[in-house]
Amino acid sequence: MGEFSQDCLTHLDALYNFAMYLTRKPPEADDLVQETYLRAFRFSHRFQPGTHLRAWLFQIMRNTFLTFYRLRERETAIAEDGVPDWDVPMFHDAPDEDSRAMEAHTDLERAMRRLPEEFRTVLLLAEVEGMPLEEVARVMACPVGTVKSRIFRAKERLRGLLRDYEKQ
Repeated sequence: MGEFSQDCLTHLDALYNFAMYLTRKPPEADDLVQETYLRAFRFSHRFQPGTHLRAWLFQIMRNTFLTFYRLRERETAIAEDGVPDWDVPMFHDAPDEDSRAMEAHTDLERAMRRLPEEFRTVLLLAEVEGMPLEEVARVMACPVGTVKSRIFRAKERLRGLLRDYEKQ
């Protein structure tokens, strides 16, 4: 296995987490990860050594998802509250025991799902994955200023959706 391939595989867990966030279903996440790696290896000559490999891989994954998987997302059954009824949590470190914490966690996931995709994705990459803003901008194919604006606007919308918690 070449150095490029080995470097790519060090990001497997992060890519799988991102794929689960995007697809919500383990079999589709597996397919998306596989398709991402196939494309990365096929187009490895386009990768510029010394640049951010992780951001490049995330960008391939997001573009692949937007191209092939979004059509399926539209077909997903809609729950009564208007939110797609996915059975996979957005955050893998969900609280276990405390029912109040679990309820807050579930409400956060519902609120996140109501955000436009570009807002959800920048929050996930920057806040959950801890990706630097420059890398997030690369994944989203937009300027860093746009990423900052989307993060700010996403947090504002989340505050509005989660306003009930401020009163408790």
